[in-house]
Amino acid sequence: MNLKYNFWFFRNAIPPHECGRIIKHGLSYKDQEGVTGIKGEVSNNKKLRDSSICFIDDPWIYRLIMPYVQVANKNAGWNFQWDHTESIQFTKYKLNQHYSWHTDSHTEPYDDPGKINHGKLRKLSCCVALNNSTDYKGGELEIASDDKEGNKVPLKCEAIKYQGSIVVFPSFMWHRVTPVTEGLRYSLVTWSIGWPFK
Repeated sequence: MNLKYNFWFFRNAIPPHECGRIIKHGLSYKDQEGVTGIKGEVSNNKKLRDSSICFIDDPWIYRLIMPYVQVANKNAGWNFQWDHTESIQFTKYKLNQHYSWHTDSHTEPYDDPGKINHGKLRKLSCCVALNNSTDYKGGELEIASDDKEGNKVPLKCEAIKYQGSIVVFPSFMWHRVTPVTEGLRYSLVTWSIGWPFK
C-alpha cells in the first residue's frame, strides 16, 4: 500500500503533569516481560524484544490519547475503518533493552469467537512518549520506509523525544526501538482494530 505519510505526529500533546500521572500509575502495576506473537505462538526471544510492560484500561487515559488517533487517521489521509482500541500497553525500557524490527499487525484477523476483536486486524498503532529523551540515551523509535530494492530505510520519529508527544502510524509498518544506552524510557502503546481491509 502506497502512503503519502508513513506516520503522523503531535509534539507535546499530553501535558507533563498527565505524563507523570501515567508513569506513576503504570509503575503501580506488576511488570510483565514483553513477548512477541499471538495466542498459541508467543515467544520471549530477548534478541527480538527486551522490555518490561503492563496493560492498563483506565478510561481517562483513553480520553487523553484517542482524539489524536482519530485526527491522525484523517489528516494523514489513511481513513482506516476502526471501531475498538485494545488495552493500553505501558512500556519501560531499561539499559540495553530494545525492540527489533517488527510490525504490530498479524497476517490473519484475530480468532477469538465471542470477543470484540474476533475477525478484526490491528490497523493503527500509537506511541506516546511519557518522558523526555534527556532522561535517557538511545531508545529511538524508527519507522521503516522501503527503498526501490525493498530494503528498510529507517525514519527517525524525532517528535517522540519530547515528553507528551504522540506518533500514530499504520500497524503494518515496520518499526523498532533502538537499545537504551543510558537511563529509562517510558512510553504508552495503543492499537486500534477494525474489520479487514477491502
